[in-house]
Amino acid sequence: MKQTEPQKDRESLYLEVTTVNGAVSFPLHSSIVLFLLSYTECSSFHVYLVTDQASILLPLSGLVPGAARLVRMCHLPAALEPGACFCRAGLAVVLRHIIQRACQLMPGRRDVASLLGFKNTCLKACAEVSQWTRLCELDIPSTVDRHLQNPEDQMCRLPAAILNLEKRLGEPVKVHNDDKICRQKLQQQKKGDSQLKGPNTETESHPNESHPGVELTAALAKLSADAVLAPSTRERSDIRKVKTTDLPELEHVFAEGLYFTLTDVVLLPCVHQYLISLQKHTPSTLSHLPLLLRWYQRVKELPSVLRATKDCGMALLSLSTVDPCPPQPEALRPSGAEQEGPKLKQEPFVGGPRPTLSKLQENGIDAVYAAHPCPSWTVDWESLPAAVNPTEGKMSDARAVRKQQQLNNLVAMVMELARPGHTVGHVGIVLAYTLPKCQVILIENKEESLVRARDRSAQLGLTNIGFIQTNLDYFTGNFNIGVALHACGVATDMVLDCCLQARAGFVISPCCYGFIQNTLKFNFPKRFADQTAVSLPPERRLIGKRCMGLVDLDRSWAAETHGYSVRVMTMVPEGCSPKNNMLVGIPTR
Repeated sequence: MKQTEPQKDRESLYLEVTTVNGAVSFPLHSSIVLFLLSYTECSSFHVYLVTDQASILLPLSGLVPGAARLVRMCHLPAALEPGACFCRAGLAVVLRHIIQRACQLMPGRRDVASLLGFKNTCLKACAEVSQWTRLCELDIPSTVDRHLQNPEDQMCRLPAAILNLEKRLGEPVKVHNDDKICRQKLQQQKKGDSQLKGPNTETESHPNESHPGVELTAALAKLSADAVLAPSTRERSDIRKVKTTDLPELEHVFAEGLYFTLTDVVLLPCVHQYLISLQKHTPSTLSHLPLLLRWYQRVKELPSVLRATKDCGMALLSLSTVDPCPPQPEALRPSGAEQEGPKLKQEPFVGGPRPTLSKLQENGIDAVYAAHPCPSWTVDWESLPAAVNPTEGKMSDARAVRKQQQLNNLVAMVMELARPGHTVGHVGIVLAYTLPKCQVILIENKEESLVRARDRSAQLGLTNIGFIQTNLDYFTGNFNIGVALHACGVATDMVLDCCLQARAGFVISPCCYGFIQNTLKFNFPKRFADQTAVSLPPERRLIGKRCMGLVDLDRSWAAETHGYSVRVMTMVPEGCSPKNNMLVGIPTR
């Protein structure tokens, strides 16, 4: 049953709209959010349509001053909590939050809770580190949006993102308990029941037929709010003895496997609009997307989808309007600018760090650390309220002391750079308390971390701090100093790049050098800089420290080419962390 919240407890949800010659249209990311609101029947939000993000004002009285500023600093969609400077921004973050809010209001809606997938991880990984999240959250919506703006320009070739999705739908499914499900599938196949057979079996049914396969039967059962699990039956002995490698593979029923999830919610409005355009301009092209068409047809079988699309005015294509799918379609090349270029082959590394270090040294390149400007400075932790102190967190006493030492270094450097009125990012509780004339904004993808920080800042009565749950790519605001403590792997480079783009100073402590990986923005060689753990022999740790210095030297050079003065230094005391490097930079022009 749908429930509502009191008006004062509702969050503000901001969606982008565009106007052309007086006609209002929704970008796909806004349409996706509206579709999910209909699917979940969630009434926990006031929805505001925004044509000019800079004009966003506080829509309701009683909200914290400065809260609307957080929304203006992010890509839409964005959700703003009432009574707190807490903003969630970006498509996946906002969609996951809507589902969580709907589950709080309607705990009996198992079909809504199941949208978050196994262990609630669906689209949780940010697009920078997850190719699947990037495909569904960014690539597919942006590709379809571009296609709808100029459909005639892309009729001859399918976009790379669409072809990538078609390919993914053809890959075998790996899910929790898949061995058991594969044995159930084999049992159904041996029974010879054509109505329960999945595709690619000896008595395969046509994709347009209404008989669901065994995976779809399981998926639909899970989606039903009233579903009652059938009594478990033991497989026949010959089924139990079949080797795992000989079991039939599980095919995709929905985008992530067997069950309808948030990913399908994201894809449906996009694929729907794309299929309508193809059907209108080049209907023959549909034959090249058999798996996408089969997925679309299966999604249509869900009653909750039919209800939500009706509420949204989304008239799904009838089965008779979809051309039959050939079993092996002729592959189409990706369209123009989206055509994938040749992938760079990274040659395997031969040797080890010592030869590399020697060659660099011979060419005058070596890690050189600047002297720490205030090695004895420390925050007066004893005089601060308990909520400021990291010892309040769930950690051992020894780790809490090391965390204090790490924060000493970052706070000292920020205080050297900060001026009244500056906006500072991250390490927020301590900085907001020690720099009351500065605004501090915490940007974090992990909701749990931000909620804890919000609660602690509320205990302290801090009014100069705001919280944004989003991926860094969705943050577009201006700031003066960027701060990051132990930003993992490529996250250090993302923070550094964000600071360079904003012409902001930075105080960054890198971490997890071994997890630095190639992304769409950055390319890296293999690195040896993670060999600094205290359990390693001293000589090996020294090599690791030199490697860390070289990596951060490379980062400092990148910043210097953008007009920055950069110092690479070591935290004090050195034992506060195996990853004790710190980069401090200020723009010089």
